Amino acid sequence: MIEKSYPVAFEIAGPAAMFSRPDTGSAPISYPAPTQSALKSIFESVVMSKQAYFVPRKVELCLPVVYSRYTTNYGGPLRKSGTSNFQFFATVLENVCYKVYGEILAYYPTTHEINAQHQLQEVFLRRLTSGQFYTTPFLGWKEFTPTYFGPLRSSTQVDRSINLTIPSMLLKMYTRPTEGQVAPIFVSSVQIQKGVLLYAE
Repeated sequence: MIEKSYPVAFEIAGPAAMFSRPDTGSAPISYPAPTQSALKSIFESVVMSKQAYFVPRKVELCLPVVYSRYTTNYGGPLRKSGTSNFQFFATVLENVCYKVYGEILAYYPTTHEINAQHQLQEVFLRRLTSGQFYTTPFLGWKEFTPTYFGPLRSSTQVDRSINLTIPSMLLKMYTRPTEGQVAPIFVSSVQIQKGVLLYAE
């Protein structure tokens, strides 16, 4: 029996993005492309489900990879008690645009009464098209909101000049797509070929 596929695709673009490399510490540097977990979070800004979940399979980079220095005043929990905000330096991506492709998977087999995959797919595509979001989408960091988030645009094309090797990249953060425990998994020698990154299974 061949299982039916429930594909999903969307496009997102913005003036800046940050997909932090964990090895860069207090002066974070972004990966050159979004992690699977970042794309999953973007999907979940539209709709969430406890019966089914989105798995990114491929991302197309539609603009050149350009880094820029970013400075912000940090007032979060990492500062010492009683001290004022301090300047926080990061290396972020500038002017990004991604076409994202993936599929909806389910935790439990489909029954005649419930098809969680189809339901999540249908609700996501309907809300994406109408611009109805559950939370504000962002490109890695919450201050980096997109200028476009919606269906794929025919006017946007992948940048075939981008060929990069990422020595190590975060694959998963949790043991389960929803309500899991923190257990990061990394993959090595991740390739971006002709502007396309295929995520490991």
